[in-house]
Amino acid sequence: MTEDVNVLLADAVWPELTDRPLVLVPVGSTEQHGPHLPFDTDTVIADAVARRAAERLPRAVVAPALAYGSSGEHQSFPGTSSIGGQVLRATIVELVRSMSTWSQRVVLVNGHGGNVGALSSAVQQMVDEGHDVAWVPCATEDVDLHAGLTETSLMLHLRPDSVRLDQAEVGDTRPLADIIGQLVAGGVAAVSPNGVLGDPTRADVALGRRVLEDMVEQTVTAVIGGVVDPRGRLRHPLEVA
Repeated sequence: MTEDVNVLLADAVWPELTDRPLVLVPVGSTEQHGPHLPFDTDTVIADAVARRAAERLPRAVVAPALAYGSSGEHQSFPGTSSIGGQVLRATIVELVRSMSTWSQRVVLVNGHGGNVGALSSAVQQMVDEGHDVAWVPCATEDVDLHAGLTETSLMLHLRPDSVRLDQAEVGDTRPLADIIGQLVAGGVAAVSPNGVLGDPTRADVALGRRVLEDMVEQTVTAVIGGVVDPRGRLRHPLEVA
């Protein structure tokens, strides 16, 4: 593998991977995203961020995405397919152990907030074992929590044919602090019958493009100059200090 070549692992052959590259692993989910977004929304976003970040990082390999995550909070909705936190944690542990035999570093690019507990625990164990590994978020919750304005705008930019915008409905728009108790006790359905936490009706392609650019920039900055915090996440040094 030459210094400036970035590849998709699924399309590569083994002689191209002899120089211990950086590996980006998108981590998503298969879960409901309201009546208007597809089940693989989180996976699509994580994969897009990883691929675009790899274009700006030397000797980067993008692995096939982990498309199943810890999505128990969405299990009341048909189609949600969750492997739970323990299985996700074990999968990450074994995957990092395997990839570490031929890579220099593994960075998990996470697209689903429900995966964070498993990611953090797995990465902490892997760091303790001596592996160079961390995770970074594709955070969309600054605007709304789930299947709202931000994720819908991102999907309009990334895969518009999968968005049923004419079926988009406003969900529960309260901040997380106001609904966390109900979410923990009864899942998303306890606060939002349509599975939406936010307002997707104002979604916009241009916003999705800007949000994606911001997430890619944050990922590249974290990979190049970030430090691993106690939860295994790559952060800007000033955030950790």
